[in-house]
Amino acid sequence: MSKTVISMRNIIKRYYIGQPNELQILNGIDLDVTEGEFLAIVGQSGSGKSTLMNMIGALDRPTEGTYFLNGQDISTLDDAELSRIRNKEIGFVFQTFNLISRTDAIRNVELPMMYAGVPRKERIRRAEELLEIVGMADRADHQPNELSGGQKQRVAIARAMANKPSIMLADEPTGALDSRTGRMIMDLFHKLHKEEGTTIVLITHSPELAEECDRIVTISDGSIIHDTGVRTNAVH
Repeated sequence: MSKTVISMRNIIKRYYIGQPNELQILNGIDLDVTEGEFLAIVGQSGSGKSTLMNMIGALDRPTEGTYFLNGQDISTLDDAELSRIRNKEIGFVFQTFNLISRTDAIRNVELPMMYAGVPRKERIRRAEELLEIVGMADRADHQPNELSGGQKQRVAIARAMANKPSIMLADEPTGALDSRTGRMIMDLFHKLHKEEGTTIVLITHSPELAEECDRIVTISDGSIIHDTGVRTNAVH
């Protein structure tokens, strides 16, 4: 039986609560993700997928509902505990890479481990190992301004895996890349999913990228309107 990593029940998100311009962005989302899934969340701009991503990534709190990550109720945690969860349990990959400038690739990958209190020797060993996995070992001492977009994203993926997170959350990870480089990044995600058993949640507006995933969850107007469920080729 696969372990449930994400369990969301009746997630509602409102902004400007009690004001005339109150907005309800998420309308009672129920979502379960099991360990080793490669899941795509798709939807048009304004569908609520970015807000849902912020909930999954513990970057924002639901107005109502419960969110359990590895059995822990995220909705009850304070800011310091949420920060720890983001550092240890969730690996983020963004469209804009978000690497630290004037800091070489290996230090960028080390950073989450530094915040987690991992000893320096272990940080360096793990960072070197991850750069090797993403094909960037020969660029370890290069700063972001010396790297192409695809190379930056590879470093960002290595960084996202630094603390062996429960889930990797990828927000439009190929959006700033040309199609050939984007293909290489998607191939890397497939490799991590297959070889490392990484649980990946991909946020995308691209039906073509979504089709490559084990499961597609479609969101529209703040509600899940379709969920293909887990296909037989999911990793368990």
